[in-house]
Amino acid sequence: MATKIVWMDGELINWDDATVHVTSLGLHYGLGFFEGIRCHSTPAGPAIFRLTDHLRRLRRSAAIYGVKLPYPIEDLAVACRSVVAANHLSDCYLRPLVFMGEGGNPFATAFRTAIIASESGPLAGSPAGAGARAQISSFQRFGANSMPPTAKACGQYLNSYLAQAEALRAGCDEAILLNAKGLVADGWAHNVFVVVDEAVVTPPVSAGALPGITRQTIMTLAAEDGLAVREQDLARSDLYLADECFLTGTSVGVVPVLSVDGRPIGVGEPGPVTARLIERLSDVMHGMVDAHKDWRESVA
Repeated sequence: MATKIVWMDGELINWDDATVHVTSLGLHYGLGFFEGIRCHSTPAGPAIFRLTDHLRRLRRSAAIYGVKLPYPIEDLAVACRSVVAANHLSDCYLRPLVFMGEGGNPFATAFRTAIIASESGPLAGSPAGAGARAQISSFQRFGANSMPPTAKACGQYLNSYLAQAEALRAGCDEAILLNAKGLVADGWAHNVFVVVDEAVVTPPVSAGALPGITRQTIMTLAAEDGLAVREQDLARSDLYLADECFLTGTSVGVVPVLSVDGRPIGVGEPGPVTARLIERLSDVMHGMVDAHKDWRESVA
């Protein structure tokens, strides 16, 4: 069910009024940048998880394309809080979107901004805590000299769409993409981790991984739990032979991977390290522990 209020171009407006003309160049060419952000209920009231970090990444994504955000981060943070409050939400998903508006020249047309809140968020693969069957995609992750993989830009997700559609047709839940060197880059909408001898390992950003906010959060929490954490190039066989494998992302949190290309990971069930990290992430996001209070940015 749609929420009632959207923030658009500097003001709160009714959901039905938040429209875009078909001549919008963002629609035609995929010219835009976005974030996915979670708000959670906590003992101190609704709090948006790592709001400022997400908005900083939004600014970086636009800057990679030579675009300046239409509004400062501080104004966008206030707007995100206002959308949650205006819709009387607590646990919800926020989508800030900066996109090219109407015009004839994509190099001279102004960008517009919208912030949407919903209770459920987008369809983004397997739910957190449930096991997923993954498939290595036949579609490669694009290289840095084709498009910048560190930017969360709208049109770039055609690559992810192709990979995930292929995985779903094959009866799998999640697609994992390799780069041009045959090394693991990313999931279609998630970052990839393996656990080997109680070390938590993830591909480096240089392999084509998006610098995920949840990715960085999990690396921090794992290190605090005394686990070795490192960025390292991974071949597909490293996934097959891992003790555990999991995916991370704002939409789903942490998702255990039970198999890759039909090969069971470990014993074919969610492993203890993955289960512990799911618990740690939930506790921090919902304010059940004092750690990382700065990550929980109060709506009030």
